[in-house]
Amino acid sequence: MRAPVVTQTPGDMPLNTSAQAKARSITLGKISAPFGVKGWTKVTSYTTPAERLLDYQHWRLVQQGEEKLLTPLDGKIHGKFLVVRFDGISGRDEVAKLTNATVVVGREELPPVEDGDFYWTDLIGIEVHTVDGVGLGVVSSLMETGANDVLVIKGERERLVPWIIDDVVKEVDLGKSRMVVDWDPDF
Repeated sequence: MRAPVVTQTPGDMPLNTSAQAKARSITLGKISAPFGVKGWTKVTSYTTPAERLLDYQHWRLVQQGEEKLLTPLDGKIHGKFLVVRFDGISGRDEVAKLTNATVVVGREELPPVEDGDFYWTDLIGIEVHTVDGVGLGVVSSLMETGANDVLVIKGERERLVPWIIDDVVKEVDLGKSRMVVDWDPDF
């Protein structure tokens, strides 16, 4: 098993934990602000690497419960953002209306991962147990720390457990929505 890949769920985003919600749509980014006057916009990408968001031919933008389907024409990295231009949008005022919209795709649109890799979104909501069978709670989110990714597990209290394959994370069974970790439940 390797580290979780590709899709990140930002800490400030609401999490969908049911299998049905996961099957429908995955948030991959957020429209930040207009960029220039010719219809370009800044986009915060939740994919790794950030430009992987440009691999999707059509983006569903969700804003205040409404959806709009747009096709990115051009895009590139600009600092810590992507800048993107959409088909049919040519001015700053038009793109400003998209500010704060989330970029979602259907779960089925995500490319398959290699055996032993996982999308972060697939780990959200699975039960975590120690090797001794003690339930720790469920994965509520993950975070990058530089050294290794960290699972945020919420149960009777919150625990931060490093995503270290073989040493800490012993087993992940997405079908059973269960993970086994070698972790002291008192820590």
